[in-house]
Amino acid sequence: MAFEEVIERQRREAEAIGPEKRAINLLCNDAPCYTLETILPVANIGWELRRIPAEERPAKIEEVHRLLAAVKRKSDAPERIYLWPEGKIPTLTEYTDEKDYRFNHGPSFAPYMFALLIPEDQTPKGAVVVCPGGDHGSCVLSEGYQTCLDLNALGYQCFLLLNRPNHNPWSAQEAGADASRAIRMVRANAAKYRISPDKVAYAGFSNGGLTGDACIQYYSGEQTVKETFPDYELDEYDSYYGAPDAFLCVYGPRFDGAPYDYSRVKYPPTFFAVGREDPAMKNLNYMVPSLLAHDVPVEVHTFAGVPHGQAGIRITGAKPFANFDLWVTLADAFLTDLWK
Repeated sequence: MAFEEVIERQRREAEAIGPEKRAINLLCNDAPCYTLETILPVANIGWELRRIPAEERPAKIEEVHRLLAAVKRKSDAPERIYLWPEGKIPTLTEYTDEKDYRFNHGPSFAPYMFALLIPEDQTPKGAVVVCPGGDHGSCVLSEGYQTCLDLNALGYQCFLLLNRPNHNPWSAQEAGADASRAIRMVRANAAKYRISPDKVAYAGFSNGGLTGDACIQYYSGEQTVKETFPDYELDEYDSYYGAPDAFLCVYGPRFDGAPYDYSRVKYPPTFFAVGREDPAMKNLNYMVPSLLAHDVPVEVHTFAGVPHGQAGIRITGAKPFANFDLWVTLADAFLTDLWK
């Protein structure tokens, strides 16, 4: 779907179901805080609401409100870890209209993450900051929460990132700054999380992959947040390196033909997973030669018959592509070899 078509679809949905869509997506953003039995009916009705004819929406909207009212947090729900001090989020985008429901996050959104950790009696292999795609919402369930559970099972401390999504409506620099901040915070707390500070990977899906690429473009090497945001006030986290030690890019390569200045970039070893029925294959065929031309270690996996957006979808009850589920174990092998 062309970018202009996505914008037009978002505009139509904002007019018809804006408040309900926003409420459902805000709930999905905090997926680790609720049981699946609680959250899945809400997520599924969100998809129905977008697809049904206009005359059927009033009854469905009533059902949405009943389901939302019944939602309860888990007693052991993780707490949000906010990325920036209040009132000090580095910003470029002017976004102020709280009545605009086109985006899942309103103008007052403050980026945060959840720490999803393995048991204390297990030795972590390292850490992975996990960034779902799209405009978050239902993507957080599959690409975010399920991926964290899968990587936890393989021995990684995981951090589910809710950043300012690239293009929705924030810039690549803002999205990348949030990812960089999350990485810095994980490094700063390496002892607490029982990891080596030089074993912090970033996994980005679709738009989350673009965010990872932006994080590396603007905040790797010796580049600083203050260069992009001159009014930004440095704090204790800025003394830590803000780009990942490894990049897991899952159907999120940069757009075909997009310019990229490598002159100050320190690009980490990168792992790609893309379905062969995914339009992102065109982007992959552009990005991989670009990285290889700059001596970046690259591992690439493509999967027959797989369309876009399939990571972790079994959490929703949808039938997964069994071959694509292999990306998790392949990524584990990639990181294990890199960090041996």
